[in-house]
Amino acid sequence: MFIYEKKLQYPVRIKNPNPALAKFIITQYGGPDGELAASLRYLSQRFSMPYPELKGLLTDIGVEELGHMEIVATIVHQLTRSMSEEDVKRAGLETYFVDHTAGVYPQFASGTPWTAATIAVKGDVITDLIEDMAAEQKARTTYDNILRMSDDPDVNDVIRFLREREIVHFQRFGEGLRLATERMDQKNIYAINPAFDRQRAVTTTEKGTT
Repeated sequence: MFIYEKKLQYPVRIKNPNPALAKFIITQYGGPDGELAASLRYLSQRFSMPYPELKGLLTDIGVEELGHMEIVATIVHQLTRSMSEEDVKRAGLETYFVDHTAGVYPQFASGTPWTAATIAVKGDVITDLIEDMAAEQKARTTYDNILRMSDDPDVNDVIRFLREREIVHFQRFGEGLRLATERMDQKNIYAINPAFDRQRAVTTTEKGTT
């Protein structure tokens, strides 16, 4: 059971609407490396994690990503509030406006709608955790790119907060990966991932012959 607290994890107070800026920031709402993809990835992967610490890690981060979705949606909403027809045309938002008016819709910066094909749930502890570490780095890169494109200090303040959280999540998933491999080493088996076990055996043999 999740409890919703009626406040943002980080405040969003944007003074100057800017639809052109919202046009690419929306990718972190519903883009390939955005917060919607992250939350669904982690909240789905948690069911097949073999250790309670990892289930808890994925649940905690997955729920936090839902909060980040709300933050990004709030940025997009504040940037597009009170748009005139001229503002829409000037920002190149005609196609978006026709379909969604000023609603916040999950899509890539390119306009492609969000798809579940952007997430991976493999059911393998090593595979999923490495996927999660890569996902956090890709999201961090996207936030870096947004900061390069934005000159609004109100927007950039929030984007920097979100970027920092991606770095923290990457570190937490790295800790989770170490925990998983240590637990597997204690049993001296990699039953969850036979392919990883075979690769480890080959690597050990190669080291022994050098």
